[in-house]
Amino acid sequence: MKKGKGSIKYRRILLKLSGEVLGNRETGECIDPEKLAFMAERVKKIHSLGVEVGIVLGGGNIFRGLTGAGKGVNRVTGDSMGMLATIINALAMMNALESIDVPTRVMTAVAIPSFAEPFIQRKALGHFAKGRVVIFAGGTGNPYFSTDSAAALRASEIGAEALLKATKVDGIYTADPKKDKTATKYDSLRYETALEKRLKVMDSAAFALCMENEIPIVVFDFFDADALERVVRGEAVGTLVSGK
Repeated sequence: MKKGKGSIKYRRILLKLSGEVLGNRETGECIDPEKLAFMAERVKKIHSLGVEVGIVLGGGNIFRGLTGAGKGVNRVTGDSMGMLATIINALAMMNALESIDVPTRVMTAVAIPSFAEPFIQRKALGHFAKGRVVIFAGGTGNPYFSTDSAAALRASEIGAEALLKATKVDGIYTADPKKDKTATKYDSLRYETALEKRLKVMDSAAFALCMENEIPIVVFDFFDADALERVVRGEAVGTLVSGK
């Protein structure tokens, strides 16, 4: 592992990125090159500090299985399409990272050997040991599971010290702050509280898996240019979900 400057709290992290933040509604682009480059630069910054980075990307900017199921697409087929969308996003992120000299590998839960490696836990750990960013694509490889669940699963498998959920808001609120002006932000939460209140920032399966494996979750605004670095340094950013 590279040695970075200053103290780092989380030496191996799983970064969960929403596919929707890659898109641009104004231009209609599924993948906005400027947003992709912005994200890649943020990842490069923490990678250069010596943080081992695993990434799970959603596919909602291209296709969301659950939405498709409401428009006549069979749920299993829709989820399969969504898994392929995450692979497209993963390849785009790999290209963006490698274009700025960050060694990267894509590993998938579904076999697609012409484009990426199959996910093998020991091999993923080997990539980290060689200083590579690893992008985990294809969800869990099964329908009915979200990419949040995939992120919690991969975080558990690689022994991540934290799951960092990057969103378009700066933490978890009592309600949607865009719809409810009285919504207040949580600075910290217990896993049980997040499950009990059915907070929608992550699904219950993801919360439960992180709780079982004692992996703290930090929800933060990825478009805050310094937030990711501040999180891995252990600063109070966004909302922390843990057992404490």
